[in-house]
Amino acid sequence: MKKNFFSEKRKRLVEQLKYEGVIFSKKVEKAFLAVPREKYVPERLAEEAYIDAPLPTLEGQTISAPHMCAIMCEALDLNEGDKLLEIGTGSGYHSSLCAEIIFPEKKIGKGLVVSVEIFKSLSLYAKKNLQKASYIALVNLIVADGSSNLPFRTKFNKILVTAAAKEIPEHLIELLELSGRMVVPVGKYFQDLKLIVKNRYGEIYVKSLGGCIFVPLRGLKGQQDDS
Repeated sequence: MKKNFFSEKRKRLVEQLKYEGVIFSKKVEKAFLAVPREKYVPERLAEEAYIDAPLPTLEGQTISAPHMCAIMCEALDLNEGDKLLEIGTGSGYHSSLCAEIIFPEKKIGKGLVVSVEIFKSLSLYAKKNLQKASYIALVNLIVADGSSNLPFRTKFNKILVTAAAKEIPEHLIELLELSGRMVVPVGKYFQDLKLIVKNRYGEIYVKSLGGCIFVPLRGLKGQQDDS
């Protein structure tokens, strides 16, 4: 009964987002229909999981509104086999959406999803959620400061930042492969969602995707309360 209840709510949300033009690709639609958002929110808020609004999690953080997750997924143009770096694991919901596209129907193969979270308690919370929703094998969780240099030997062709940076993070541009894409909210009081594209020659192009509201990116080079 409860399963059908959530499934119907999920379908209605997807239809709403398609009608609004937020979801327009089949791969993003399939991901939103597959990932059970109710398993990524606090149990007391499960019945509100398919309201198109952010919801609180832990450490003063939030799970982004579904329409914002959709906008970011579409802008990244995720594909099967992509190598994705996410800064800000949060509840684990957004990385699961991405993993569903990169590993269709949870089939492990070519591809990589790495998610970095500065709060250990939040990373552990995400791990439990990923286990409940059966995505734990597809997402590599790391506790680290994503606002500053990260010791990765590999580069990524897609980068997703789910907290607002003071400016476009240069260290993440360096981790972006040629022909790669990054989506990052930038600003403190007035935030703008930016799409950064690095072309095959290494040239950087920036496009505004519109205003947004995210929690601030924390860490050494993040936004401090007094900044």
